[in-house]
Amino acid sequence: MAAVGSAVGLGNIWRFPYVCYQNGGGAFLIPYFVALFTVGIPLLVVEFGIGQWFGTAAPGSFRKIGKKWEWAGWWALALTFLIAVYYSVIMAWCLSYLFHSIGLVWGSDAAAFFNSFLGKTSSPFVLGGIRTQIVFALLFIWTSIYLILYKGIKSIGKVVAITVPLPTILLLVIAIRGITLPGALDGLDFYLTPHFSKLASPSVWLAAYAQIFFSLGLAQGIMIVYASHLKRRDDVTNNAFITALVDGGTAFLAGFAVFSVLGYLSYSTGASIQSIAGSGMGLAFITYPTAISNLPVAAALFGAIFFIALLTFGIDSAFSMVESVTGGIEEKWGISKGKATFLVCALGFLMGVPFVTGAGSYWIDVTDHFVSNFGLVFVGLMECIVFGYIMGVEHIREHVNEVSDIKLGKWWDYLIKFVAPAILIFIAVASLVELLNKGYEGLPSGALAIGGAMVVLTMLISIIISKVKKWREVL
Repeated sequence: MAAVGSAVGLGNIWRFPYVCYQNGGGAFLIPYFVALFTVGIPLLVVEFGIGQWFGTAAPGSFRKIGKKWEWAGWWALALTFLIAVYYSVIMAWCLSYLFHSIGLVWGSDAAAFFNSFLGKTSSPFVLGGIRTQIVFALLFIWTSIYLILYKGIKSIGKVVAITVPLPTILLLVIAIRGITLPGALDGLDFYLTPHFSKLASPSVWLAAYAQIFFSLGLAQGIMIVYASHLKRRDDVTNNAFITALVDGGTAFLAGFAVFSVLGYLSYSTGASIQSIAGSGMGLAFITYPTAISNLPVAAALFGAIFFIALLTFGIDSAFSMVESVTGGIEEKWGISKGKATFLVCALGFLMGVPFVTGAGSYWIDVTDHFVSNFGLVFVGLMECIVFGYIMGVEHIREHVNEVSDIKLGKWWDYLIKFVAPAILIFIAVASLVELLNKGYEGLPSGALAIGGAMVVLTMLISIIISKVKKWREVL
């Protein structure tokens, strides 16, 4: 259940709807589910199988195949930590908006309120001041993550027993309310009707595969560390399929919740659906609050339900990211769970402070783009190379088949050794070409250069960490 909680997070209800919107609505669903079955589930099986077999976090698993590959595991954890840093800031926004929703504080102009709430500046290089309200919310988020994690896996189990089903129930409530609103069918038509011409655009496919990596927690060390807690005879493929399909199903449900409300907002304002949805994070923090304000009854209640759902979806993913990082630290240096968790949470809070300045939203956008479209893709490629070729994917398949009801054939070997790497290389090259030709979201080239430098820097730091000799005897 913890793996399901990790996969089903903000990526489903915050990121998936706006990525879907940006890439043609219904047209995006086809490459999304193609990505799920061609790369998502196959790599998830690899990570579950490796974690169960070796019983260690990502760096230890790579190291058991060869000491020179340990850095790849640390690269996964470094990128995961970077995601956790900005992810926690978005959760801090959600927490603040939960209180704002009680009185619908954003009023009739949610866009102006959001920009005022962030103190948004004119450029990523104009930092502006630190937003005190968001800093306190961020401190609360990291404190909550620490309190959940420091007691270990049993504490996590108690939390996910509540936080996995609760947000899904809340999301279902929102979806049911959404589809009963006037104009909802227009929004659902945009969501579900594929415009096949969009499928010719490489950017749509790039976005789909990037979303799968982000949402499932692939190449982040998360699933490896969770699978390390599986019993020797626990079913791997069953766990992988359930995790992936629940994740995909939740994202699909989130689309109903969001696009039905977009249809209602279009109906009530007379504007087209294409013109009312803000880009990126604006869909959750501008468009949805605007729609909530226009609800005929119980607007504050549904506003609270929406942001509680965002928070509870987010908390599972957040502590799973931190858990994967602390797992690697514990194994490397042999320090206690509590100390490792405190170290990661304290550093995560401090590194999050620049993201709560007036320029913070720009840097969240930049970091998210480069980590998802480049960093995680490169680590996924390393997994295909190391686990597929160096170790031999057939050995993983034999282990997985030994403990699983659903048996994998040699076709799975070809997916890991040929299909997935080819797709990942294409994604990386096409993303780079698109970035060089078109830039990203109109951001200055200097900001994009820093985004690329972040990915390279995490790799260099990972190589340095892997060279440290004090490894606890887990091998």
